[in-house]
Amino acid sequence: METAIVLFTRDLRLHDNPALHAACARARQVVPAFVVDPAIAGPPNRIRFLADALADLREQLRDRGADLVIRSGDPAAEVIRLAGEVDANAVYVADDVSHYATRRRRALERDCAQRRLNLVVTPGLTVVPPGDLRPAGGGHYRVFTPYWRAWRAASWREHYPVPQQILLPAVTTTGGIPSPGPGVSPDLAPGGERAGRRRFTVWRQRRLEGYHEHHDDLAADGTSRLSAYLRFGCVSPLEVAIGARDFRGREGGEEFCRQLAWRDFFYQVTAAFPDMARKNYRPGPSWHEDPGALQAWRTGRTGIPIVDAGMRQLAAEGFMHNRARMITASFLTRNLGIDWRHGYRHFGALLADGDVACNAGNWQWVAGTGNNTRPNRVMNPLRQAQRFDQAGAYVRRYLPELAGLDPARIQAPWQLDDAERKQLNYPDPIVELS
Repeated sequence: METAIVLFTRDLRLHDNPALHAACARARQVVPAFVVDPAIAGPPNRIRFLADALADLREQLRDRGADLVIRSGDPAAEVIRLAGEVDANAVYVADDVSHYATRRRRALERDCAQRRLNLVVTPGLTVVPPGDLRPAGGGHYRVFTPYWRAWRAASWREHYPVPQQILLPAVTTTGGIPSPGPGVSPDLAPGGERAGRRRFTVWRQRRLEGYHEHHDDLAADGTSRLSAYLRFGCVSPLEVAIGARDFRGREGGEEFCRQLAWRDFFYQVTAAFPDMARKNYRPGPSWHEDPGALQAWRTGRTGIPIVDAGMRQLAAEGFMHNRARMITASFLTRNLGIDWRHGYRHFGALLADGDVACNAGNWQWVAGTGNNTRPNRVMNPLRQAQRFDQAGAYVRRYLPELAGLDPARIQAPWQLDDAERKQLNYPDPIVELS
């Protein structure tokens, strides 16, 4: 094969990239490409993270003699136009499960077939591809525990090396990286493969061994914070899983692999139920509208410190600790009775990860409409705070107005006398907690 196009989507890396590896192995010339689709209104945090990732990818490709060709428009149309410009024979792209990704793949299949271009769809966004594991009765896994057993026993695909040289044919222009614009969270982490790989290396050395004991500790911040790097494919989920599985602290590695399996689980659920972000996976309760309570939740002014701390972390960092995500989601859906889709959209507007499958899957799990085997479970915020932020350090970090309170009072400031409460400039609870 003379020339192939690699359409980067959510696999913005050189290490262990199946689409890039296959194209470089089969074609003499390779065109790495990314298409910015104006139809997708990306939130500022993800646009900034994406811009970082594209800049890093472009620099690494240039180090290997190539470049990243960036176009704007409909992805299928722009790929076909680029194929005509470079006289390409094939297009390589990683598979995905969202509505948008499915439409993109189908458009590529149609347009490539019309122009006799070979389209190769590869895995790469999960450790185990969504369709590879199926229960004995067929269909997809609806419960995590049997999926986890199958996931642990599965054979993983080959890990692919970084191509040392990439021969790029002549192109008219390489195109510019999209500008993030205003509204970015002030403490948003930098994007890109090299930043993601550094983060995983340092975290693995320092924190993975105790992950099974400390990953729910809100103040310790023992999570990997790799979610955005996984969402954009800046790090390979397979490479991360191998690194965790082969780590010397076996219990920490096992528990971290379990979290990666949860991610794969929600991908295979979404592949089977593409409306995961729009409709209830299972019947749920009746929701009610309360715009004032919803706005208080969004802005971290509910009067429940552990909830407000999570929401303010989200606004400041474009990230929220996983335990805090569960607490804030349970509060919105169970304590306030507000539809999970409002929470899903707010998270999606601020999270740098903002993964459709995982974000919707977790929201539905907490709301009782998804894959939770205990759909009536309610996470009492006060009990969660006592378990996972007993000294109040997490609340102090994100609610400076409460920083002076001692651990016995910081999680329930409404129990202070009136004079003390007025000095705090912190709201009373918008709902009574039992």
